[in-house]
Amino acid sequence: MKRKPTFLEAISCFIVLAVVIGVGFGYFKIPIQPLLLITALYAALIALRVGVTWNEMEESIVKNLKTAMPAIFIIFAVGIIIGTWIYSGTVPILIYYGLQMINPTYFLVMAFLIAAVVSVATGTAWGSSATAGVALMGIAVELNIPLGIAAGAIISGAIFGDKLSPLSDTTNLAALVVETDLYKHIKNMLWTTIPASIVGLIVWFIVGLGLDSSQVNTSNVDKLLNQLDSIFNFNIFMLLPFVLILWGAFTKKPIVPVMFLSSLLAIVIGTISNGFSIVDGVIAMSDGFNVSMVAGNMEFSDSVQSLLNRGGIFSMTTIIVTIFCGYAFAGIMEVAGCLDTILNSMVRFIKNTAGLIGSTILGSLIIVFTSGVASISIIMVGVLMKDAYKEQNVPIENLSRTLEDAGTMVLGFVPWGVSAIYYLEVLGVGVGDYWIWAVPCYLCIVFAMIYGITGIGLGMKKKEA
Repeated sequence: MKRKPTFLEAISCFIVLAVVIGVGFGYFKIPIQPLLLITALYAALIALRVGVTWNEMEESIVKNLKTAMPAIFIIFAVGIIIGTWIYSGTVPILIYYGLQMINPTYFLVMAFLIAAVVSVATGTAWGSSATAGVALMGIAVELNIPLGIAAGAIISGAIFGDKLSPLSDTTNLAALVVETDLYKHIKNMLWTTIPASIVGLIVWFIVGLGLDSSQVNTSNVDKLLNQLDSIFNFNIFMLLPFVLILWGAFTKKPIVPVMFLSSLLAIVIGTISNGFSIVDGVIAMSDGFNVSMVAGNMEFSDSVQSLLNRGGIFSMTTIIVTIFCGYAFAGIMEVAGCLDTILNSMVRFIKNTAGLIGSTILGSLIIVFTSGVASISIIMVGVLMKDAYKEQNVPIENLSRTLEDAGTMVLGFVPWGVSAIYYLEVLGVGVGDYWIWAVPCYLCIVFAMIYGITGIGLGMKKKEA
């Protein structure tokens, strides 16, 4: 007979997760995927103990993976985009002129703003990181800007835009789950996102002042520019794939088909502008671009090869495998009732608005660091906490805002999570190097808690005497 797990049974799954991943991934540097499967096995034992059958576990995993399919499609499209945009010269032209225009002092501020604009327009932090982010990291390398700091600014801008974009999947999901208007939800998120971003901009500006532009190795920069110039015949048409993405965003076209069309356009432009083989353009969709595709026996520097040899569908396989492993654990936890048990235990101790906001943050963080994805956190915490907000007469859009503050914003901090692994693949920097510099991503939680304690920014009406 099926029963609800005890609190000890439920919390033990999180303890095992922390120990296995902490020791295996943190100390022994074992790949995260088998460790997630080991924790999923323990969760399955707990599920069997409370009466859940294996078929029910499978159905729950499949159901959760179904919610991840839009993200998986975007990941595949991003791999194609990176390979073909390098083939066409779209990414290289941004690097080429960016190196000549951006001053190291203002690079971090500009990196945040550029990534934010692209992300708001496209509705995806991943797309922004894979396009503008890749170009900006290339510029950071040549300007001798610490890559951890650069990645922190870029990721912050990308997530900022993703969070506030009406095209974002998590933004729409949060509003849908708590049953509030989408634009009211976005407007309410400005209370935490804007102050956190301003603090971030101040930090990056101060850090930028300490960067000595004289440290830039101009000979290396000139060598890179010359080699890029020898590979690509730069022209304005190379920006068309990027313009097509922006057009699709502003006209609210489905993002994946537009990304694929942009890739096909990039192949045409690369073939015509650079004289590359169209066969290599198609290969770049699967295996990514490689400087060996360039005609002749030219020798290229390591910096050029590390910058250009990337992309393709197969470059995203690690991320896809991680999604499947992570959802195996999360799906079993959900069907076993472990998440419900923990969240319901927390709800009992809510006495005031601060406790309400704090419980939402804590519950979201637990599930995000368990599953490595935001959608499960938004759905489960949103559904379980909705009545508590109504009972305390706290406007429901504060719930949707906090779900994103402690969900969307912190995804990049979960080393075994999909986003962190994605950023490592695309930007080449791990969580340990960039987390402290992704200032707005953790300050949103701080501001959310301040508002919960003070009542500021909650839109609560004073009770009549």
